[in-house]
Amino acid sequence: MASDNLTVLNALDTARTQWYHVTAVVIAGMGFFTDAYDLFCITTVSKLLGRLYYYDPATHAPGKLPHSVNNWVTGVALVGTLTGQLVFGWLGDKLGRKKVYGLTLILMVICALCSGLSFGYSRKVVIGTLCFFRFWLGFGIGGDYPLSATIMSEYANKRTRGAFIAAVFAMQGVGIIFAGLVSMIVSKVFLMNFGGKAFTTDEVFSTEPEADYVWRIVLMLGALPALVTYYWRMKMPETGRYTAIIEGNAKQAAIDMGKVLDIEIQADGEKLAKFKAANEYSLLSNEFFMRHGHHLLGTMTTWFLLDIAFYSQNLTQKDIFPTMGLVSNAKNISALREMFETSRAMFVIALLGTFPGYWFTVFFIEKIGRFKIQLMGFFMMSIFMAIIGIKYDYLKTKEHKWTFAALYGLTFFFANFGPNSTTFVLPAELFPTRVRSTCHALSAASGKAGAMVSAFGVQQYTQDGNTHKIKKAMLFLAFTNMLGFCCTFLVTETKGRSLEEISGEDEKQNETQMKSNRTDSGRQDDGWD
Repeated sequence: MASDNLTVLNALDTARTQWYHVTAVVIAGMGFFTDAYDLFCITTVSKLLGRLYYYDPATHAPGKLPHSVNNWVTGVALVGTLTGQLVFGWLGDKLGRKKVYGLTLILMVICALCSGLSFGYSRKVVIGTLCFFRFWLGFGIGGDYPLSATIMSEYANKRTRGAFIAAVFAMQGVGIIFAGLVSMIVSKVFLMNFGGKAFTTDEVFSTEPEADYVWRIVLMLGALPALVTYYWRMKMPETGRYTAIIEGNAKQAAIDMGKVLDIEIQADGEKLAKFKAANEYSLLSNEFFMRHGHHLLGTMTTWFLLDIAFYSQNLTQKDIFPTMGLVSNAKNISALREMFETSRAMFVIALLGTFPGYWFTVFFIEKIGRFKIQLMGFFMMSIFMAIIGIKYDYLKTKEHKWTFAALYGLTFFFANFGPNSTTFVLPAELFPTRVRSTCHALSAASGKAGAMVSAFGVQQYTQDGNTHKIKKAMLFLAFTNMLGFCCTFLVTETKGRSLEEISGEDEKQNETQMKSNRTDSGRQDDGWD
């Protein structure tokens, strides 16, 4: 165990829960709050963009983003996120967690602000500018995933590590709530002052001219929480594990951790050198694949399959809400009213379905364990989505809209009290320190590949409100969740163990120590000493 080998690791694993642990959760968690707000606020404004820029008088129907444009507007940030996860995850292992942690926030601030601007007036220029900056916004968001998870796992003690990492990720739920709440407030303020008539009454001015400010304000407000967090993020020291194990500087690790945690650490340089030498193997080595290949396959496949369902739920809910009766028919309301009702429905679903699931995971992850929570979540999501798919004709009627809403909300609850949280936690614990950030990045990027399947594939089946296509989409998602249930058996339970015990770094060091002892013994027997 780490306690027999390295004092710095043992001190971190056994440290009592302190105020700085809470501070680290807030600092890392605010990044995830911003991530979620930026990624999901596009759901509340995409219909408004359609009405503003794609109205065609010949159709006598409210403007609507063409399928390909809608897919890019909602999906381009996910492409950026996938790319950012891979780049920043790799840099986190090569340069250190702290050195690249601030860059992600700077990108997010600049690109959130620029997303609300446009270099011209035509719809091609507006949408083109939006997609360009949302790609780079996603790139910054992508860096937050591996870095926040890795930093939190390496700061935390082994008793509460899972709860702390899950708490960081739970801020995503708060971000989704605020995406709905802020959109609701901004659209309501403009509606009260500039509200237009229903589309059936006035086709042109049912889309309020002032609405062009609304989507810009909502997107640009995403810069605020990232900006507020930047100073505190820059004050965080490098994690003790990275400084000790990767940089080989036990003395500096002891100094850094002593500044923020009330623990005494002895800089055991000799033991550290042996530990470092025993765990030099790289990501592409045979040793890594023998020890962790099945774990990496497990974290990548489960996150990929989960995000197909999770992002399908979030990105397509604007198309599902009218079916559930939570939003009025577009022809009967103005553009701002439609945005307000969509935002309100998103806020209610997030508050009652999405948000509680995250915090159930925080409270129960150290009692039930990651493995069981993930299995349960995938299974329950599969059941509820299968029911929605099979009984869709029955549920979409006006009399059963609240049953539909309850089932839909339960899929969100068990996504978050389930694999949406645990797929974030497990890659931060299963892999060695040298490649931890990279492995988390690969797992997260696999998840974003699943999100792209949702944005560019599943979303096609929901946009026109076609009952047959929506049924197909829900049954497909039920199937992917059941596949996720099966792939969970590739990972293992991690609760209550040190990171080095989980990753096998202790075991590897002990093997090296035993070989060294046998060699020394042989030399003595041969009279070499």
